[in-house]
Amino acid sequence: MGTEWDTLRKQARLLENDIDMKLIAFNKVGVGAASSSVAPTGNTDTSPLLGDHVFESLSLEIEQMLDKLSNINEKMSEIPNSGAAVMHVLQRHREILHGYRQEYLKIQANHTTRMEREELLRGSGLGTSSPSTSGLSRRDMYLKENTHLHSSSSLVNDQISIAMETKEHLTSQRQHLKRFQTRMHDISNRFPLISSLIQRINIRKRRESLILGGVIAVCTILLLVYAFH
Repeated sequence: MGTEWDTLRKQARLLENDIDMKLIAFNKVGVGAASSSVAPTGNTDTSPLLGDHVFESLSLEIEQMLDKLSNINEKMSEIPNSGAAVMHVLQRHREILHGYRQEYLKIQANHTTRMEREELLRGSGLGTSSPSTSGLSRRDMYLKENTHLHSSSSLVNDQISIAMETKEHLTSQRQHLKRFQTRMHDISNRFPLISSLIQRINIRKRRESLILGGVIAVCTILLLVYAFH
């Protein structure tokens, strides 16, 4: 188990590093492809196509790497293991994979939104009176949109971080409760006299409660008979 686990974990780490670098390049290419589609030069016919080609190639490559990382995680989960440390490592790799998928989808969505916005701007004929004025207006719009996107991304990342911390905290509490339950079960199995003593105490408590209830009932009846005599 140890050799296979270590090998798969090394592969997962290397692949995670590669995906991280690919995502950075993927984001830069996505922004560059969208920006080149509105360049005020005369080469607007070839630059967007080249940027889109690189973007699609990176997208396909990252998808394949994510699928490969998912398969490695599945193989790691199929290896018989024991201990909270191993489960924590496996859970961490799954969270990293989930984070990469979310980042990949976000970059794709942002790229699609940029391209659709550019199509709308070209279709509306914005800035036909003056190229310099058109470039300035679009630049301001892009800066504002970029600020809004950055703020939204920061808020989403904060919410995801809070959710992940809450999840880890709940998982830790559940593990503590399981260990406590296991210890109590072991104590109960090792010391059957304690269980028997507890049962006797409970029986005696119930018997004393019945006796006390009977005495109270008899006293109440005697008081009622005395009162109405």
